[in-house]
Amino acid sequence: MTHESLLNRDWHRVIGWLGGETWLEESARQTKAFERRREIRCAVDLLRLILTYCLGERGLRLTAAWAAAFGLVDISNVAILGRLQKSSDWLALLVGRALAAAAPKATQGRLIRIIDGTTVPKAGPQARKNNQLWRIHSAFHLPAERFGFFELTDETGGERLDRIPVIEGEIRIADRAFLQSDRMRSVIDEGGDFVIRAGWKGARWLDDDGQPFDIIAELRKAADVGKIDRPIAVACKHGEPLAVRLIAIKKSPKAAAESRRKVRREAQRGRHKLSQATLEAADWVIIVTSLDNESFPTDDVLALYRLRWRVELAFKRLKSLVGLRGPPGKDERSARPWLLAHLLAILLLEPVIDAFEDSPRLPLAA
Repeated sequence: MTHESLLNRDWHRVIGWLGGETWLEESARQTKAFERRREIRCAVDLLRLILTYCLGERGLRLTAAWAAAFGLVDISNVAILGRLQKSSDWLALLVGRALAAAAPKATQGRLIRIIDGTTVPKAGPQARKNNQLWRIHSAFHLPAERFGFFELTDETGGERLDRIPVIEGEIRIADRAFLQSDRMRSVIDEGGDFVIRAGWKGARWLDDDGQPFDIIAELRKAADVGKIDRPIAVACKHGEPLAVRLIAIKKSPKAAAESRRKVRREAQRGRHKLSQATLEAADWVIIVTSLDNESFPTDDVLALYRLRWRVELAFKRLKSLVGLRGPPGKDERSARPWLLAHLLAILLLEPVIDAFEDSPRLPLAA
């Protein structure tokens, strides 16, 4: 979505998706994004102005010139920045409404939610030096193929499996950064299940008697079979150990060689000694899950985890279609709404993308 696309009939469709002119006016006043009619006539015009600046590449001055030439509003670049800085709560409300509109309806199957995040850098050399960034926490819903949750934090907002509220009956898929035993318990307590990638030393593994469990020895015993599916437990900081199911599948020789090459490279970069156990574990895909083996056999759990690549495509879509990148300014009052505008744009584009991808393909000319 660029500012040019905000001029055509699709703009009226966008307003309808967001609740209509009356609701936009009321919500803008409620959040103090639009308090008085001065240069800008209404909340709809304010939204168009904000999206034009945030999604375009012309900066504040050229956006002001465009707005005047188009007849939208005659306003200075400084005034646009002031309006943007007051719009953070309003844009967050609009993102929430767009997410609610795409919320999954009750179906016979279970909702699959891929939990992941992406980052964009904060502006300025000092921020880059100190690795300061904006983190976008998200849940991607299947089979709807839609983002179902967004939360925006700075670099101090860590990745947590239970950051996103659980929808009862969901199956939550996540990578190894989310192997957090106490938070895994929270997901189960709220009525969800999980399928999470694991590293061999990513948790305190315990056997049936609560004694330390040697996962590398288990991998060695299963080397000829190439598959493990057994109960195990992980220690928690609070409460009893959490009973889970350990699944491991041996990689193909080609994939294993690539994984070994990767861990060797990481050891060289980090200047630390690479252990034999890490090399052996690189030959395996290790997963823990709360799903029972009667309803979800080994291959079904592995198939579920393979769906995780869908969120990577969704992030690429977010960054390529709406141009998500680091905000241009250091001031959080303008950086936060700038990012929220991009999240709103991808949510508004998803139905259009679906319609395009579902449309019949025309035959190629002879």
